[in-house]
Amino acid sequence: MQETSDAIGSLTVGALPGCAPRLLRPGGAVEDLAAYRAAGGYAPLGAPDPLLTEVRHSGLRGRGGAAFPLAVKLTTVRDAWSRGRATVVVANGEEGEPASVKDKWLLRRRPHLVLDGLRLAAAIAGARRAYVYVSDPESARRVDAALTELDTAAVTDVVVELVTVAPGYVAGEETAAIRAIDGGPAKPSDKPPRPFEHGVGGAPTVVSNVETLAHLPFVHRYGGAAFRAVGTDASPGTFLATVTGGDRPAALYELPHGTPVTDLLALHGVSPDAVRGALTGGYFAGMVDRAVLGATLDHESMRGLGGGLGCGAISLLTRECPVAVAAGVLSYFDRENAGQCGSCFNGTAAMAASASALRDGRATMADVERLRRWSVVLRGRGACGTLDGAANTAATLLARFPAEVDAHLGGRCAACGDGIYLAERPFDAQAVLVS
Repeated sequence: MQETSDAIGSLTVGALPGCAPRLLRPGGAVEDLAAYRAAGGYAPLGAPDPLLTEVRHSGLRGRGGAAFPLAVKLTTVRDAWSRGRATVVVANGEEGEPASVKDKWLLRRRPHLVLDGLRLAAAIAGARRAYVYVSDPESARRVDAALTELDTAAVTDVVVELVTVAPGYVAGEETAAIRAIDGGPAKPSDKPPRPFEHGVGGAPTVVSNVETLAHLPFVHRYGGAAFRAVGTDASPGTFLATVTGGDRPAALYELPHGTPVTDLLALHGVSPDAVRGALTGGYFAGMVDRAVLGATLDHESMRGLGGGLGCGAISLLTRECPVAVAAGVLSYFDRENAGQCGSCFNGTAAMAASASALRDGRATMADVERLRRWSVVLRGRGACGTLDGAANTAATLLARFPAEVDAHLGGRCAACGDGIYLAERPFDAQAVLVS
């Protein structure tokens, strides 16, 4: 494990002992084209169909949050290409989730790994145009420099354009990326159609998370079976976990899917006895209590707890009051909603107000019951998942931490006795980033 202190700030970066990293690499320097090619990058493409077969066999799932199988996206868009339609591929690196830094690390440190994955995805999808979509200025600078190197060396014939937008939680949603690339606001649109049906300029489009694409060169070089050599049957391969909390510096770890949470705690230097719960998958999936200590880090295990692995962000609750954390997350959703769907605009505001009142000792049981009802009836409304994320936060707080909720109703929360936990962006991993 190593500490980095330059372009990635105070972020701790490392891999689980015994796990050969596929995405992380030692040293603090940015990997340039020469270094990446010397390590086997930009290998000759070969025929796209066998590569698609290997991607399908690998079981590679999206690392942006939804865990959708990449092969399904690629196959759908490739089928459109085979029918004579122009197609597009987008590397989505906006990473609006405050508790995650994995995509920014890859874009800043290993831009060619991402661009190589984008090249491979474009070849499979039959795309002649591709985009890298980011909001982080330093990531944009690194990608731009890497694209200049590619142009000079004439490594790939895919036309890649860099698109930058203002950062925002909803800006990374796939339809928001499509709207922004087409010159509109970086805000979600109603679905259907999905981008694979009608994307950039109306063309069928693969929108794939940066980390997802970064796994493709491994599959290309070693095959699907090698990719599945670690992980679980349903969640194969390694993934990048952004870990915050526990009175430890933010960290980025590469882990095999299926790693016990207790192994991650040992790596991060946090005693299980100190953990009262966690936010899993960033803000969206909600909160889990101490049951998380018996879980493994894969999609099935996290879903079994009522949470999710999502983008791989794990925020540990130790001294923090879960009620105060939930209030902070809900207030964030209130501020960050796109402001274009009434159910989300009003729903996030109402849930944030109730949770803040509970945190501050001003709520009644009627307020809690309203919060409970909203966490059910508001699901599935709006153009994106922001309202669902808020509902998840409220529902899991009430289901997993009833004692803490009761304590706040009675004005006797021990955790808040020394001061209420207040944060506009709870467990903000991106605060360690510097340019």
